[in-house]
Amino acid sequence: MTRQQQVVIVGGGVIGLLTAYNLASEVRSVVLLDRSNVGQESSWAGGGIVSPLYPWRYSPAVTALAHWSQDFYPQLGERLFADTGIDPEVHTTGLYWLDLEDEAEALAWAERENRPLRAVDISAAHDAVPVLGGGFSRAIYMADVANVRNPRLVKSLKAALLALPNVTIHEQCEVSGFVREGERVVGVETSRGVISGDQVVLTAGAWSGDLLKTLDLTLPVEPVKGQMILYKCAADFLSSMVLAKGRYAIPRRDGHILIGSTLEHEGYDKTPTDVALQSLKASAVELLPALAEAEVVGHWAGLRPGSPEGIPYIGRVPGFEGLWLNCGHYRNGLVLAPASCQLFADVMLGRAPIIDPAPYAPAGRI
Repeated sequence: MTRQQQVVIVGGGVIGLLTAYNLASEVRSVVLLDRSNVGQESSWAGGGIVSPLYPWRYSPAVTALAHWSQDFYPQLGERLFADTGIDPEVHTTGLYWLDLEDEAEALAWAERENRPLRAVDISAAHDAVPVLGGGFSRAIYMADVANVRNPRLVKSLKAALLALPNVTIHEQCEVSGFVREGERVVGVETSRGVISGDQVVLTAGAWSGDLLKTLDLTLPVEPVKGQMILYKCAADFLSSMVLAKGRYAIPRRDGHILIGSTLEHEGYDKTPTDVALQSLKASAVELLPALAEAEVVGHWAGLRPGSPEGIPYIGRVPGFEGLWLNCGHYRNGLVLAPASCQLFADVMLGRAPIIDPAPYAPAGRI
């Protein structure tokens, strides 16, 4: 691919935003399109833990992306803050997993992958996190796990892109299909008319499969609903992230505490429900009993881009010259974004890749 090309990116979540950010200095121009406002779907709705919830349960393909991203996130946050004045708040708190059924597997994974995960006495967990509930008997802890304040990451990435003279962002611009010349994709059909591009990148999250259907391609990416709630406590209320029974508590620097999340196959319905609210509140109080006296200040739902084994699709679409994918990150879009977008840029630009791109290639998977 030559540097004198225009790249059209369909989907303005964190994956689309960061893809644009990585490509902008390497191509003539980037046009980023979003059906609503950038970053308002799963990128906004997620918790922002910079780790898969249970990293030892994932394939080596997910682990490779996660490790690279975890190491890179602090410098990404610093660079965006310096460039835009908007701090994504990459906040290293550590993470306690409580009463795991597969604790032995987790510790074996940590030794194999050389990650700083270790068993700790439950009394040590209570000393470190005094507000932790009393109903737990075992804990493991990884000290270097961070969380990123995803709404601020979105704002920072958007501001960084708007400052670049060769990047255009079109919000409220829905893409309905692709423009082709023979076997080549040369643009997209949108609510604002045709937008042409030398290369088209699909980063539309849960909607990516629907768009590929217009080319008679089947991409096994589907929406998976997740609901979360938010409390506001004192800034020093919770010192570390905690996770038990599939539910987690995430502290922000200003005392906001996120509790998540549900896992629901409800199509594109992202209506918050009272059933989920009560379930999340019960989990919150089990983890942190003092939250029984706190007020829920937010409750929302988002749609994850579910994919087989959570392995994203990164690379060229076979049979359609000029069409690329960077989508299908399931529960780990925020975790994997830095590595996924760096790997995507490496593959598109013909550079030596940061990791082996083969497990993510669309060829043979769609």
